[in-house]
Amino acid sequence: MSDTSTDSTTTTAPADASTERGFRKVREGLVISEKMQKTVVVAVEDRVQHPLYGKTIRRTKRVKAHDESGNVGVGDRVLLMETRPLSATKRWRVVQVLEKAK
Repeated sequence: MSDTSTDSTTTTAPADASTERGFRKVREGLVISEKMQKTVVVAVEDRVQHPLYGKTIRRTKRVKAHDESGNVGVGDRVLLMETRPLSATKRWRVVQVLEKAK
């Protein structure tokens, strides 16, 4: 027997940060409250089709998101990313402000 076998388990993973940290959900929503410090409440809308009738239904979920900079206001459209639990109810963080309120 020869010892010239190749080891295929030593492949290197790409240096992409998203693959190292795992998949994170990204959502877009509208800020509806900013009364807390470093926390905003965002309404995230999801459009789904009814399984039987096929009508498009709008479902709104209110999530709390971490806003470190504090420059997000009510009515702003923001981009959220899933993160580790930051408090009892806060599992999202504001990535960027897509559109400021008028």
